[in-house]
Amino acid sequence: MKGLSYASDSDEEVATDDVFGISSIQEPATKRQRLVEQPVAGPSNISAAPNVLSQDPLKQTSLVTRPTDTQMKVNITYEDMMAPVVGPENPFGERRFLNQNTLAGHVEEQSMSEHAFKTQHLTHHILGYSANPSNDPSAPRIIGSVEKAQANGFATIDALKPSRQTKKELKRKRNGKKGDVDVVEGEGAYVGPWGGWEADGAGVPVGPEPAEEDSEDDEEEAKEAAAIKNKAKVKRSVFGQETSIFHGKSLTDYQGRTYMSPPLAVAPHLSQESGAQETYIPKVCVHTWTGHTQGVSVIRTFPGTGHLLLSGSMDTKIKLWDVYQEGNCLRTFMGHHKAVKDVTFSNDGRRFLSCGYDRQMKLWDTETGQCLKAFSNGKIPHCIRFHPDEDKQNIFLAGMSDKKIIQYDMNTAEITQEYDQHLGPVNTITFVDENRRFITTSDDKTMRAWDFDIPVVIKYIAEPDMHSMPAVTLHPSKKWLAAQSMDNQISIYSAENFRQNRKKRFAGHTIAGYACQVGFSPDGKWISSGDSDGNVVFWDWKTGRIKSRLKAHSKVVIAHEWLPHETSKVITASWDGLIKLWD
Repeated sequence: MKGLSYASDSDEEVATDDVFGISSIQEPATKRQRLVEQPVAGPSNISAAPNVLSQDPLKQTSLVTRPTDTQMKVNITYEDMMAPVVGPENPFGERRFLNQNTLAGHVEEQSMSEHAFKTQHLTHHILGYSANPSNDPSAPRIIGSVEKAQANGFATIDALKPSRQTKKELKRKRNGKKGDVDVVEGEGAYVGPWGGWEADGAGVPVGPEPAEEDSEDDEEEAKEAAAIKNKAKVKRSVFGQETSIFHGKSLTDYQGRTYMSPPLAVAPHLSQESGAQETYIPKVCVHTWTGHTQGVSVIRTFPGTGHLLLSGSMDTKIKLWDVYQEGNCLRTFMGHHKAVKDVTFSNDGRRFLSCGYDRQMKLWDTETGQCLKAFSNGKIPHCIRFHPDEDKQNIFLAGMSDKKIIQYDMNTAEITQEYDQHLGPVNTITFVDENRRFITTSDDKTMRAWDFDIPVVIKYIAEPDMHSMPAVTLHPSKKWLAAQSMDNQISIYSAENFRQNRKKRFAGHTIAGYACQVGFSPDGKWISSGDSDGNVVFWDWKTGRIKSRLKAHSKVVIAHEWLPHETSKVITASWDGLIKLWD
């Protein structure tokens, strides 16, 4: 294909080959082309091969084509046509290595604990190497610096310890003495591990632990640490910081009587003997006591009359409630700084003992709210009981977390006896046999009987199928013991020979994991227990059948008490912080 073109540097028409179709582009109106027709070439000028440039006048290094182009009017060299493809590798192409099993490469499944992963991660981050988790036998066993791994014996960061010789050589000395632990501030104050160093730049390098151990240095350091610990362990008593708040308008009524006097005008039957009337199962809630901000752990009614209710809570407070009149909170006792575990009245109710997780046992005056005495042996008391005899009201027993039952004389504030046979924390103490003996249960899944003031077990009860029994209640007839067993049943034991009555078994409730208190009606006709679902379950004592299941609370019913002079009134306490009266 040939045409005419106009050269700007001369006035002559020059015939050239229009290779790129430039002639089809219209010139501006100011510069018009002068075209002269040329005769059409004859058949002899026809060529099958396309016309191409013999040379590249623009010295182009790349070929630019348009999507609509069907011909390339340039000769490409062999080297250019056989050059490798330039650009990123196609990930969807052929496999790059033999064990490739995903598009990105090779992936293996491996499982390890979180501790092992963190250990290897820290080892790689700090020491520069880690173990290869791959199962491939051809894979390297160490990732990172193999030299450092060999120098450290391929140990991880938690297995490396500084050598004792290195510690001894580079041990930094404190500026001056460590001070006296009894001095808090000023000259000679105890600085301990916060003291300054003479050589702040010195450090202890990390390396493999040597085979030889310097036992003398260890003994000296252990003796020094033990001496500081024993010296710094000062028993601090919080006695004297206890307070109480009276919530009523007046401490006395118009006759000068305090809330300690039973309200005979409202409930004249309180002067009668309890358990004489026939009892029934309660059905509806008639009153709710609110005031505790956390779960209630224990409740106790006033001995004899039951006209007052004492409650201990996880909010560290102990509250005294009115039962028969307005149902208000009468007094709040504040002295524990951790959750209250147990409370118990004396025989006349004028004093009560409390114990909590702050390792304190406190004696309170019920009427005035004053804390009379505080006791502690450094362990957590789990249960606490006055001796029931009238002439031994100055003695109480406490089951401790260190597997002992300790006996205190409140007059001298001294431990007069220790009963040390259990293999776990002591949960309950129950007096039997006219208060000459008592039964204890423990987390060691045993029950042991003791003579009072004699620290020798007279009866050891343990069976392979026994579970721990964290709650024990004495039947009103004083002949039987009902023990809440952790296998969701209540077991019955004789209070005389301590044998289990396998014919009486009360089940059907779920209490596993909770020390739900067992209760008896005043006449002994019904046995009751809370459960973990917030129910109170009532069984017939004779037949062992469930008579009623009362939905009482939203959380576990941990404690409940039958009112001794009522026919069908039960007080329930739960971890939802509420105390309810049912009738």
